Amino acid sequence: MKKISALLTAISVFALSSTARAEDLNEYIPYVGVDYTYTDGVAKFERPHFNSGSVNVGTYYNRYFGTELFYQYSDDYKDGHGADRFKTSFQAYGLDLMGYLPLWCDNVISLVGTVGIGEYTFHHEFSNAKDRRDHGYGYRAGIGLLYNFTENWGVRAMVRYVGLDQIEDFDHMMEYSAGIRYTF
Repeated sequence: MKKISALLTAISVFALSSTARAEDLNEYIPYVGVDYTYTDGVAKFERPHFNSGSVNVGTYYNRYFGTELFYQYSDDYKDGHGADRFKTSFQAYGLDLMGYLPLWCDNVISLVGTVGIGEYTFHHEFSNAKDRRDHGYGYRAGIGLLYNFTENWGVRAMVRYVGLDQIEDFDHMMEYSAGIRYTF
């Protein structure tokens, strides 16, 4: 009888501790972040590159999954000769689904995978022609690392492929970003 009661006590303690741990994994933990992004574009007649900044607001739903809203604004890419000069810039906003694979038990370093969609607006200014704006969608997929150096602060580095749709002369872009996160 003592063995059975000890076994039941051990099972109940284990069940209560695993329930508490499961509740911790399903917390909604918000964060904000700022990134620097270098973008290599592939266009019909050129290969533009942009420097941009982005602001991110996200939520961890558990240690393996989250979502993130982003807004990105680039500098101007300038090219051309003489009177045929032009410059191009873009801004984007959208939603990414984030997957995390903790590499240590205490979530200090995690492998990050992401897929998402954004609306991209390119602004083209020409010296010889009328300025033009192109709107379209960007289908995003990426991979990176997240390092949480304190409970609230972390840094993240990512590489993303962005396939552009309905944007004249642009095919796709590669983005390389690094930034800092604050978790509440």
